[in-house]
Amino acid sequence: MKHFKKTLLALIGSVALANAAHAGAIDALKKFNQDTDGLTGSFSQTVQSKNKTQRTSGSFKVLRPGLFQWEYVKPYKQTIVGDGQTVWLYDVDLKQVTKSSQNQAIGDSPAAILSHKTALESNYALKEEASKNGIDYVLATPKKSNSGYQYIRIGFQGDKLNNMELKDGFGNITHIQFSGLNMKPNLSKQHFKFTPPKGVDVLSN
Repeated sequence: MKHFKKTLLALIGSVALANAAHAGAIDALKKFNQDTDGLTGSFSQTVQSKNKTQRTSGSFKVLRPGLFQWEYVKPYKQTIVGDGQTVWLYDVDLKQVTKSSQNQAIGDSPAAILSHKTALESNYALKEEASKNGIDYVLATPKKSNSGYQYIRIGFQGDKLNNMELKDGFGNITHIQFSGLNMKPNLSKQHFKFTPPKGVDVLSN
């Protein structure tokens, strides 16, 4: 009887631990969304398609709700700014700026997800995935069939955002690895104002 009780207690304990681990990534995501009003850091991005793999890197900053800036520095220089109404895409090599309505341009992109606290939970069903190498994962699958992505996978190391993986409707997979994150940056709306440089072509979408 004593052995049975020990076995039962051990079983209950293992179930409790499993449930705690199972809730880790979604809890981390909810805490991240609740606590994070601004975010800065660096990223490295890999896009895998059927024919090629493209690697880029740069830095980003986000001020919730709706403000963001992504600076690509390698292998080409490109700036993407969302000021709350317009998304500006500045291609340095082409000397060209393209502007689009922000609501239409970003959809459920990484910029939209990071710059709005409720974007992911509003449009995606969330499910825990197995942890790997100390990273807890949330798998987000779209609630609507016309979403731009088949899935979005987000990894957290403790409470800190670690990476994102996105598979689009064409089967391309984008992996974004974050580093040097600052969860309490000193940002204002002024940081997200963009003025096209002199001498560049400005196009509207």
